[in-house]
Amino acid sequence: MAEVGARTDPEQQPELKRVIGPWLLLLFIVGDILGTGIYALTGRVAGEVGGAVWVPFLVAFGVALITGFSYLELVTKYPQAAGAALYTHKAFGIHFLTFMVTFAVMSSGITSAATAAKAFASNFAEAFEFDGVGDGLVLTLIALAFMAAVAAINLRGVGESVKANVLLTCVELSGLLIVICIGLWALGFGNGDFGRIVEFDTGDRSAFGGVIAATTLAFYAMVGFEDSVNMAEETKEPSRIFPKILLTGLLVTGAIYVVVSITAVALVPPEKLAEGDTPLLQVVEIGAPGFPTQVFAFITMFAVANSALINMLMASRLLYGMARQKVVPRALGRVNAARRTPHVAILFTTVLALGLLLVVDEVPELGGTTALLLLVVFTIVNIAVLVLRRDEVPHHHFRTPTALPVIGALCCAYLATPFTDRNPQQYAIAGVLLAVGVVLWAFTAFWNKPHNVRPLGPGSDL
Repeated sequence: MAEVGARTDPEQQPELKRVIGPWLLLLFIVGDILGTGIYALTGRVAGEVGGAVWVPFLVAFGVALITGFSYLELVTKYPQAAGAALYTHKAFGIHFLTFMVTFAVMSSGITSAATAAKAFASNFAEAFEFDGVGDGLVLTLIALAFMAAVAAINLRGVGESVKANVLLTCVELSGLLIVICIGLWALGFGNGDFGRIVEFDTGDRSAFGGVIAATTLAFYAMVGFEDSVNMAEETKEPSRIFPKILLTGLLVTGAIYVVVSITAVALVPPEKLAEGDTPLLQVVEIGAPGFPTQVFAFITMFAVANSALINMLMASRLLYGMARQKVVPRALGRVNAARRTPHVAILFTTVLALGLLLVVDEVPELGGTTALLLLVVFTIVNIAVLVLRRDEVPHHHFRTPTALPVIGALCCAYLATPFTDRNPQQYAIAGVLLAVGVVLWAFTAFWNKPHNVRPLGPGSDL
C-alpha cells in the first residue's frame, strides 16, 4: 500500500536523504557562486569601469551579503526545499506571485545550465582539439550528452551529486589560484602596474554611473548562494549550520573575486582585458608565457560543468518543494523510494534544458538576464523577511537585523531598474520568459482544479 501512496500523493512520499554536512554545504555554496562568472565577466566589467574593476565586484558582494542575511533568517526558520518560492508563498499567499517566483528562479537555473552545457561542449572541443567539432550540430550533440550525464548523476542521489560538486569546485578553485599565483609572481618581477587599480574610465558616465552599470554585470558572478537553501531538506541540522556556512561561503568567494580582479587589471591593461572572451587566460599568457594554456580549457570545462550540475539540482528541488505546496502539479513532488531523489522533477527539468539546447544556439545577455530575474526575486525575499516576522515557529532560528532586509530590498530593486543603464535586451528576454510562465500558471490552475486543491493563504503549509 505504501507504494501505491507513493505514486499518488506527494505528502506520503519518503523524505529526501539528509547527507549534506557543513563541509559539503560550504563547497556547494563556493562552487555555485564561483561558477563561470569570474572566468568570463572580469573583462566586461573592466570595459565598463576601467582599472577599478574590483569596485563593482565589491559592491555586488555587499548587496549579495545583505540579501544572504535575509535568506539565513528564512532558511533557518523554514528548513524546507523550494527557497524563495516557499518564502513568497508563506508571506503573501498569492498563488500567481508564488508561481511566478518559482518560474523565475527555475528559469534562471535551467537557462544557466543549458548555456553551461553549450560552453562545456565548446571547451571540450578545444581541450581535446577535435577537428570538425566546431560544427553546430556536433556541439549540440556533445551538450545533450553532457546534460544527460548531469541528469544521471542527479537521479543517482544527492550524495553522488554533492561529491561530484566537491571535485568540480576544487578544479574551479585551482584555476583561480593559478591565476592569482601567476599574476602575483609576475607582478613581483615588476611586470605590471598596481596604479591602474584606482583608475576609473567610465566613458560618458559619471564614476557612480559606471560602477552601477558594471555592478549589474558583476552581480551575476555573485549569485548562486540562494541555490543552497533549496537543499535544506537534504542538509543535516540546517537551522544550526546554515548561518556560519553561508556567510563563510560568501566571504571566501568575495575575497577571491576581489583578489583575482585586482591581479588581472594590474597585469593586463583594462582596455586589453575587455577585448576577448577569456580575460583570465590573458593574465596567464602575459604572466607566464610558457604555461600550457590548454590547461585552462579543461579548467573552464569543469567550472561550467559544476554550474550545470548545481543549477539542475536547484531547479529539481525547487519544483519538488513547490509540488508539495500544491503550487505546481503534484506529480512533480514524487520521490524515488530507492534513491530518495525527486525523480519526476529531475526528469521534467532535464527535458526543459534539453529543449533549450535543441532550439537555442546561444542565449544573448545570459548573465545580465539571470541577474535581472534574481534581483527581482531577491527584492521579494527581503520584503518577505519583514512580513514573516509575525509568524512564530517553535524552534530557534537566525534573525537578521531589521535594517538589512530594508536596505537589501531597496538595493536589489534599484539594480533591477533601467536607471542602471542595463541593456534593454535583458528586459526583453526576461519578459518572454515570464510570459511563458503566465501561460504555465494558467495551465497549472486548470490542472489542479479537479483535485480540489485549497487556495493558498499567507503562512500556510498545506
